[in-house]
Amino acid sequence: MQTGNLLLLLLVMIAGAYYLGHRRALILARPLGGIRHLHSLPFYFAMRSAIWSALPALLVLASWLAFENSIIRAVVVGGMAESAQPADPAAMNLVISQIQNVASGAIPASFVSQDVAQAAEQLSRLQNLSGMAMTVVVLVLAMLGSAWAWLQVSPRMRARQKVERVLQTIFMVCATLAILTTVGIVMSVLFESMQFFSKIPVTEFLFGLQWSPQTALRADQVAAQGAFGAIPLFVGTLLISAIALLVAVPVGLMSAIYLAEYAPARVRSFAKPALEVLAGVPTVVYGFFAALTVAPFIRNLGESVGLSVDSESALAAGLVMGVMIIPFVSSLADDVITAVPQALRDGSLGLGATRSETIKKVVFPAALPGIMGGILLAASRAIGETMIVVMAAGLAANLTINPLESVTTITVQIVTLLTGDQEFDSAKTLAAFALGLMLFITTLVMNMVALHIVKKYREQYD
Repeated sequence: MQTGNLLLLLLVMIAGAYYLGHRRALILARPLGGIRHLHSLPFYFAMRSAIWSALPALLVLASWLAFENSIIRAVVVGGMAESAQPADPAAMNLVISQIQNVASGAIPASFVSQDVAQAAEQLSRLQNLSGMAMTVVVLVLAMLGSAWAWLQVSPRMRARQKVERVLQTIFMVCATLAILTTVGIVMSVLFESMQFFSKIPVTEFLFGLQWSPQTALRADQVAAQGAFGAIPLFVGTLLISAIALLVAVPVGLMSAIYLAEYAPARVRSFAKPALEVLAGVPTVVYGFFAALTVAPFIRNLGESVGLSVDSESALAAGLVMGVMIIPFVSSLADDVITAVPQALRDGSLGLGATRSETIKKVVFPAALPGIMGGILLAASRAIGETMIVVMAAGLAANLTINPLESVTTITVQIVTLLTGDQEFDSAKTLAAFALGLMLFITTLVMNMVALHIVKKYREQYD
């Protein structure tokens, strides 16, 4: 049985376990005079039955799927003749790929050696056997868990505490996985960055003024001396992000103030969802709009006043990116302004302040922590944007602060460096991880600054 169908069947069994546990609790409570004589509500008995039906089966299913391919591949390769077994890892991966392609039908068995064809037959046989065994084991565990939980239902059982304990454990595991994932990402980027800095000096990367990561990938190629100065990328990223924030922050804040303080209910009910639609537009659509509409308009406008404007410019990318991140500022700022207690407004108005003075002197400072969070989210979104920059600003790593010229950003170069078949031991490819580390440090510093501002003003207005 396919994994998707198995999950659907398992979901039906979990729902059945929930129903049976709930029904058994009601049946046991009826002779006692009602559910008030149960230690816990029937919902918790039902949840306990569902949990015992789901957890063992899902854990076994996840473990099975995680180790199935590795074990089967090891058995298949180990069963091949010694003369057909590859010696180095690269050849091993190639043989395994051929076996999988033959087993899936992508390559006819006549196109490969007899040993590979026999290994493909064994792979198909083991996969079918593993799939049937997995289906049987998972369904049996689900039924046994459901039956055991159903038999354990009794009026004195502390079902609520048991369910809450299991849920607390699940929440803790999820939080731990999130933390470990973050640590894993940071460590992987840091490790690869250290390899890069062993090839390229840190000073050249941080303070170099030229970016041209073209190096020889093979010994028989003519050596190319690459330049790995990241200053043009940093400047381009900051330039486009600054233009985007100059568009998004004023427009977003003023629209949020209008919607929260001045707009009638009918206008707010229409304008707020319409503004938030901008966040759902795919970035490639913004890129098309920037490349086909905004960039030619800026170029024609600049030429009409005697300015030299590139066909791909930082200004075009920054303006469109600013429009894209307006909802991040507007929506969050509107929510936090609306959440400011009405008592603060009433007190200010009662002391004789005007509505505008109340917004500037009371509401806006009280909502500043949330507003800073929205601006930080918008800035992170602008720094991490790729598609708009590729289509509207180009790929040229020019060191300039002129918004009418073409520039590139860190994220664009990361995508460019990791596109295609690359060797992950060359300075050109490892440079992508160094750029990612710098991007991570930048966003971390932004978070620290924003948290400092939030903490400062939250203490003042709590």
